[in-house]
Amino acid sequence: MYEPNVVGDWQEYDEHAGLRVRVHRLERADPPRGRDDAAEGLTYFRVRVTVENRGERRFGIHLEDGQIDVRIGPDGESAFLDWRNSQFIEGYDVYPLRRATAVLYAAGPEAALDRVDVQVQLRVDDDWTDRRLWAGGTGLSEGSSCAPSTAGRESLAHQVSNFLRGQAEEGTA
Repeated sequence: MYEPNVVGDWQEYDEHAGLRVRVHRLERADPPRGRDDAAEGLTYFRVRVTVENRGERRFGIHLEDGQIDVRIGPDGESAFLDWRNSQFIEGYDVYPLRRATAVLYAAGPEAALDRVDVQVQLRVDDDWTDRRLWAGGTGLSEGSSCAPSTAGRESLAHQVSNFLRGQAEEGTA
C-alpha cells in the first residue's frame, strides 16, 4: 500500500499506462431508493470513485462490492455499506479519454464522519491493481448555523498533505 491520498486526488497506475482513479465528492446524501432498515440511527453519506483512461488503449474495468472498503472515525471502524443503493462498475470498457464512475452509499454515526478512509482495489481486465487509500471527511456541518466551519476538514487535509510532503522529502534526501 502506498501513502494515502487526500479525497479528490488522482492516483495513477504505473502498470496500466494512462489509467488513473480518484475518490471524490464525499458528502452527506440520502440514498435514492430509501434508507436500509439496518442503518437506523446512522447518518448516510455518498462517495464517488471515478476511473479515467488517459492512455491509448481501452481497459476493462471492474469495481464491485468487496473492492471498496470504507472506514470511519479515529479507530477506523467499518462503515455500513448500502449495496442496494450503490452503483458499481461491473465489466465496463473504458476507452481512451473516457471515464466511468461508481457511486457508493454508506452510513455511520455522525460524530465519526469527520474522518473517512476509502480503500480501492481495481480489477483491470484480469489483473488486480494494488490497493490505494484516500483520506478525508464529509464536512457534514457545512452551511449549518452550529457549524465549526470547514476548519476540521481543512485541518485533516493539511495533516495528510504535510504527511505526504514529509514522506516525499525523506525519499528525495
